[in-house]
Amino acid sequence: MQRNLTCIVCPRGCNLCVQLEGKTVLCVTGNACPRGQQYAQTECTNPRRTVTSTLRCTDGSLLPVKTAAPIPKEKITECMHIINRATATLPVSIGDVVVADVLGTHIVATQNKG
Repeated sequence: MQRNLTCIVCPRGCNLCVQLEGKTVLCVTGNACPRGQQYAQTECTNPRRTVTSTLRCTDGSLLPVKTAAPIPKEKITECMHIINRATATLPVSIGDVVVADVLGTHIVATQNKG
């Protein structure tokens, strides 16, 4: 099987062609650097995403947040359920952990607030 991807690791946006046998990557072509090959390997075998969202604060306002590290793509809905049930106590600074231990990472603030 062949899968075509656009690499998102750097601004080049290389068009990658990945040859697969099941979930095993046999060959990656089209990458201009080794990072493209690694991206294709990960995207085809264990896709991960950084989740960005907002979280309600105790004063009713919204705080922009993200996962500190990418999580498995199939866990995004579970992550969003956790974020939607959480609240942040102000003040917070960029990088502060507002929800700890979420699917192997943390939810961190992406804005100073309060």
